[in-house]
Amino acid sequence: MLAFFPRELPDKLKPLTDLALDLRWTWSHAGDALWRTLAPEMWEHTENPWVILQDVPQERLETLAKDPSFITEIDRLTRDREQYLNTPSCFQDLYADSCIRNIAYFSMEFGLGEALPLYAGGLGILAGDYLKAASDLAIPLVGVGLLYQEGYFRQIIDASGQQLEAYPYNDPTSLPIVPVRSKAGNWLHVSLEFPGRNLFLRVWQANVGRVTLYLLDSNDTYNAPSDRGITGKLYGGGQEMRLIQEIVLGIAGWRLVQALGLDIDVCHLNEGHAAFAVLERARQFMEQHQVSFWEALWVTRAGNVFTTHTPVEAGFDHYPSQIVEKFLPYFHIYLDRLGISLEEVLALGQKNSDSNRQEPFNMAYLAMRGCSQANGVSQLHGEVSRRIFRELYPDWPESEVPISHITNGVHVPSWDSPWADQLWSQACGKGRWMGDTEQLANAIHQLSDEQLWNLCAGERQDLVRYTRKRLAKQLGQRGSAPEVITQAEQCLDPNALTLGFARRFAEYKRPDLLLTDRDRLKRLLTQTEHPVQLIIAGKAHPQDETGKRLVRDWIEFVNQPEVRHRAVFLEDYDIPLAQELVQGIDLWINTPRRPWEACGTSGMKVLANGGLNLSELDGWWAEAYAPDLGWALGDGCEHNDPNWDAKEALMLYELLENEIVPLFYHRDAIGIPRDWVARIRKSMAQLTPQFSSNRMVREYIEKFYVPAAKAVQRRSADGGQLGKALHTWQQRLQHHWNDLHFGHVEIIQQNRQWQFQVQVYLGDLTSDEIQVELYADAIDEARPIRQSMTLTSEIPGAINGYVYKTTIDTLRPSDHFTPRIIPANAEALHPIESHFIRWLKEK
Repeated sequence: MLAFFPRELPDKLKPLTDLALDLRWTWSHAGDALWRTLAPEMWEHTENPWVILQDVPQERLETLAKDPSFITEIDRLTRDREQYLNTPSCFQDLYADSCIRNIAYFSMEFGLGEALPLYAGGLGILAGDYLKAASDLAIPLVGVGLLYQEGYFRQIIDASGQQLEAYPYNDPTSLPIVPVRSKAGNWLHVSLEFPGRNLFLRVWQANVGRVTLYLLDSNDTYNAPSDRGITGKLYGGGQEMRLIQEIVLGIAGWRLVQALGLDIDVCHLNEGHAAFAVLERARQFMEQHQVSFWEALWVTRAGNVFTTHTPVEAGFDHYPSQIVEKFLPYFHIYLDRLGISLEEVLALGQKNSDSNRQEPFNMAYLAMRGCSQANGVSQLHGEVSRRIFRELYPDWPESEVPISHITNGVHVPSWDSPWADQLWSQACGKGRWMGDTEQLANAIHQLSDEQLWNLCAGERQDLVRYTRKRLAKQLGQRGSAPEVITQAEQCLDPNALTLGFARRFAEYKRPDLLLTDRDRLKRLLTQTEHPVQLIIAGKAHPQDETGKRLVRDWIEFVNQPEVRHRAVFLEDYDIPLAQELVQGIDLWINTPRRPWEACGTSGMKVLANGGLNLSELDGWWAEAYAPDLGWALGDGCEHNDPNWDAKEALMLYELLENEIVPLFYHRDAIGIPRDWVARIRKSMAQLTPQFSSNRMVREYIEKFYVPAAKAVQRRSADGGQLGKALHTWQQRLQHHWNDLHFGHVEIIQQNRQWQFQVQVYLGDLTSDEIQVELYADAIDEARPIRQSMTLTSEIPGAINGYVYKTTIDTLRPSDHFTPRIIPANAEALHPIESHFIRWLKEK
């Protein structure tokens, strides 16, 4: 029987269907014992309740339907789920007056668990954690993504240490999803107008607690074979296929939320992949209210939010003109509905406002121009992003490029160990991540050193057991000799300092930094008095030969007989493996080349489990690090020195040898490393709440979602009257901005004060449409100075000419300050929506 027609269960077991289809079991493990009871061997292999429910023999179901204890457990889990779904939430308590109806969260990938493998790496894991946190806080949010037939690759290491790629089929019958039905009862389809045909996309639904994830699937018999493969592989098939996937995600994704009848206020783009959604949202408003595309964009842009995760411009999806032009037939069909030219659409995705067929079309630029709010994913990444996007705002200071930051966080219940969950529950209660987290630190400070050290010991022992088992299986599949497999079953020491390094193997992440001096690393690992052990995991992109070589280098190292018992490489880095690692590692190592790590969340996942971090001062660690919380690599600066990697490798070895290993083994009379435990305590208490998805989602609500919802509701009222007015105002600026100019400037010093007086000629603009400011760049990490100047009088004999004045109290010299003119409209955001600016002197 197909999974999208749930099998008929005995009456008393019917609640199992809802329990199995709710992916809350990926982070709430209250039902694990029930599923293990239902099918022990199947649970061991899959940990997927939906697969178990579809495949368990009917006789077994009939037997359990007569088991009172099993029925009692079903009832308990059902009540627990109902209580979770219906209990008033943090969102309802804190944001009752927010006016947010619904949020649509678009992402190319979602990493919720291995039962639904629709992710490649950190972007997808972040998106999965986001949905889970939104569920815990009861945010009115839906996810929108694609259902990949194969998804991302699975890594296999062959006997020679080469990475091989496998692409197992995502059989919908084994995935915890169900089809979305229309009101007529048939499978809901969303269509796109392609040249000579329609592309039909069927819609699946995944339940993530109180949040729903909708997935578009082109593998439908309505479609031609070539079109059925559009949602075949995640990031597969080259640029042409990627462009089509992004058209599907953005345009069909927005059509989907409209077909569902959802009143969406906020459209959140998790990276630029879904940027076409801003066009489709504007088109639908345009057709519903009979306004122009540009008027509709002014209305809908207010409700669009863009999060960039990319630290280098080359990382954005951008398409050469020849690829875009290849799809002109489709665009012409679509552009006819938009009522604008291809050149106008291309200009939205290009650096220069003047369209140029030779300039690549950049999805991130389209997202920036179609959204009212944009952010990087750490404080440092916000700074980096402002540099990257500065060319879109060429006359504005870099500090005012309209990209803020909200640092990523992790969904703690998805990553904490059973040991940690028990300890946190004892200290803080079960609902600790579903509301205010401000009091959690105090509770952790009340725990004893013995409790914290026992936590780490239990977790480390579990990790060693898991590693031995997984490594033995891995070697057996590789065809290793029986004696090698036997040795694997005895590797590692549950009492030894355990280092972990696991991430995507890309050159900028420098996964080989620890291998710079292999003999020195070997000595560190093989010392007997203070044993150290290392677990490595990570994939290289199938086309990244450098990354594959780095994988091979580690395989070669760990296969040496003298280190084989102390160093392990575990293949196929995925969510289950990541969960085991972050739950048992003592020290998490991260070595990216600054500032190429936008945020990085793997190190956040060890926090709740008592793990410590040794990381480059990049991404989240640049703002989290303090000497009593962990260890820092580098000096917090960017370097072009080709020898800098070698210098940081030396620093890495010295930190391990001279500080970290001695601190871990400095024990008191009863065997507890008090100074090490003190760092654990402070890291758990201070950093876990700070870098949780609870804090992250609440920050998005307060900084972006609430203002965006209110703004888009104001602009869309009365058929978009405010949006029309803003478009008219923008056109006036476009036509008359070049007529603005400065006249005479007078600067007078009075003690510590400077008085600035400047003449301004406005041409055909009015004084209400502009703002004259005095500006100075920031110095010594302070904020830039922006001080409004006051219109005091008209210039005699001048048409629309005025005198503006201001006085500023400062020790800075007068030549630090420059008068400038910017647009003035309380309903528009500058410069993301209106980037006009005029300086007295060229910046």
